[in-house]
Amino acid sequence: MTASQQFWNIYSYISPVIEVLIISYILYKAYFLIVKTNGLQILKSAVIIGILYGGAFLLRLETLFWILKSIAPGLLVAYVIVFHPELRKMFLRLGQKEWFVFGKRSKHTHVDAVLIAADQLSKMKRGMLAVFVRHTKLDDLIETGTRLDANLTSALLFTIFSHDTPLHDAACVIQGGKIVAAGCFLPLSEQYDIKKTFGTRHRAALGLSEQTDAVVLVVSEETGAISLAYDSKLHYDLSISELTKTLEELLEITSDSKNIEDTIDESRITS
Repeated sequence: MTASQQFWNIYSYISPVIEVLIISYILYKAYFLIVKTNGLQILKSAVIIGILYGGAFLLRLETLFWILKSIAPGLLVAYVIVFHPELRKMFLRLGQKEWFVFGKRSKHTHVDAVLIAADQLSKMKRGMLAVFVRHTKLDDLIETGTRLDANLTSALLFTIFSHDTPLHDAACVIQGGKIVAAGCFLPLSEQYDIKKTFGTRHRAALGLSEQTDAVVLVVSEETGAISLAYDSKLHYDLSISELTKTLEELLEITSDSKNIEDTIDESRITS
């Protein structure tokens, strides 16, 4: 028996295991893609239609089955039109997703730097938008702003957002301990039931969270409230401890390495 024959004999035994692992991984990713893009509505409607078809066929309800069969093409078109926003979000994430990520994760000091700046800006009631990149690439978004590639410090964030500079009205993008870009424009939310009291910053933060898996930190100019937008939801007016805990979970960092190296001298700040 040749080496190649031995290989294929062994492979014939392990191929079912490989196949099960691949299918499990695809189903796992598909589940999170559906849940995080509100695609559950699409799945529910598809199941209901499937049950109707199956019931009509099994119970031999010929008239009902004929009606369903006749309207099937129009139903498919209507399905795409009605669920266009959800389908668009799913395909956007599918195309932008980095499926295998082995890069550097955010360190706790990076989160601390952002929260220190956010806390001071909150006290001064100065607006802020900070985008934490996770797995979805944001290259198109970064191109709308000014590329910085600067080390992440609270002092730099405070400088960008505390003064009426050309960059302070838009968002900064944070990845791997760097402020990759500032002055970036975010897509506005498509949700129709969002509170009217929320301004453009909150709508923009929510809009990006609907299209990507990014986490967006918002400081309100009107109230000073600090909020987080992720997974198509806006979590309003969180405390520093709540923000820290949530960011630790979402950015996959541990509290073990907490070490605030970066502070702002409050005595030098004037409102």
